[in-house]
Amino acid sequence: MAIWGKKKNKEIDPDTRENRKKGLIRRLWQKFRAIDWKNPVNRWKLLFISLIGCIVLFGGGYGVLSFTNSPSFCSSCHEMQPEYTSYTASAHNQISCVQCHIKPGTVNMLTHKMKSLKEVYYHVTGVPEQIVQTEEEAVSSQNCLQCHSKNRLVTASGDLKVNHKGHIEKGIPCITCHSGVVHAKMASRGINTEEVRGDWTKASAEKLMEEKYLRPNMGTCIDCHDKVNNGEKPWLEASYNVPPNPEEAAKKLEESKKVTTSETTTTAAATETEKTATTSETDAATLAAHDQKTQDIILQAIGKQQKDVKLSMACETCHKKVKVPKSHKVAGWSGAHGSTAIQSLDKCVNCHQDSKWARAIPKEDIISLLKMKTKTHYEPNLIVVKDQTRINKFCSACHADRPSGHGTSDAWLTGHAKKALTADQKEECFVCHDRVKPVAGSTTPKAPTDVYCQYCHRTGFKSPVKN
Repeated sequence: MAIWGKKKNKEIDPDTRENRKKGLIRRLWQKFRAIDWKNPVNRWKLLFISLIGCIVLFGGGYGVLSFTNSPSFCSSCHEMQPEYTSYTASAHNQISCVQCHIKPGTVNMLTHKMKSLKEVYYHVTGVPEQIVQTEEEAVSSQNCLQCHSKNRLVTASGDLKVNHKGHIEKGIPCITCHSGVVHAKMASRGINTEEVRGDWTKASAEKLMEEKYLRPNMGTCIDCHDKVNNGEKPWLEASYNVPPNPEEAAKKLEESKKVTTSETTTTAAATETEKTATTSETDAATLAAHDQKTQDIILQAIGKQQKDVKLSMACETCHKKVKVPKSHKVAGWSGAHGSTAIQSLDKCVNCHQDSKWARAIPKEDIISLLKMKTKTHYEPNLIVVKDQTRINKFCSACHADRPSGHGTSDAWLTGHAKKALTADQKEECFVCHDRVKPVAGSTTPKAPTDVYCQYCHRTGFKSPVKN
């Protein structure tokens, strides 16, 4: 006590004790009310402080919005590397991401920022396997029309004749045709998954962003026109305009597997075998119907099948430069174009290829794409042409029919030997016929006809005649 001294009993002011019990906000409010606002100096102080506060608040908010709207902010997350790399390599790299992905207007901007908080959650808790565009986040035509005019009848290439205004007035979204203009349809191709994100670099973008995926896919035009001819308006379904979500597809597949498993445990083996056979028949029938539809559309386009349609499938309907070549219109072209196909198959498939006629985008392997040569030189090869005629629906649309030169079955069976004397002549036969019975599950493309040579020639063939 001698060292520290005696404690002094200080009397605490009752008002001070009461103020300590009050919260900070209440005490500040009391001080604010106690200010003499009749004094002009105090009013000027309030105005100055309010001005500084507004500058800090709105300036800071604007700075945050500007920063989060910049492409560099989008690239800060590693899961966006494929999207950012493709963006920088695209023709739209001079505009910001939000100019496409957020509808015009301050309200839309702020609403989008609130919704985007879930992206922060995903980034922290677990990045999705694949970034995809959902139906709610689809790019609106309003965004496109900020820069592009709808009064365009011919595309920039000078080839396609497309009434953009007519399409827009019908309510067809721009992305129905132009979905790959920036990101080259990477989600549909399956090349932006988690395990391959590191392969998206500035150097690899040129190979990964193929021109055919940046431009509108003719298969989309054909599919939509065919549906319109059947009285449908497919673009009214939002899912028609965006690529399918692989996660949702996987969930549906998993659910169907669970249902199948549940049914299997309660069904006899014989019944299950019958179901499997029925499913296989259904799948085969669906594939056959799809192939037939593809062939019908192709035949319409080349003028061999005409019907009363609202939108013609003929090349000249939509193209100014692309049309049936004059060489194809000469007499006997259908039966004599084989030699031209062998010599110039690479030129033939510029038009005659399924990928241009199908809306669906095939899955791809990013490693194979990076190893692929930019340009390949074609060497005339009958085997390559033969395989192409079997797998290419454009070829099989006609090759599946019996040639007129074969005549009647009886006469042809007894007289066709003279048409297959040399090895080259036999190879021509193998375009449509297999030498031996096809093996189930074989990777070799199946012939368009089930008639194979060994069915009759069980002992083989005679040696080719030497000239």
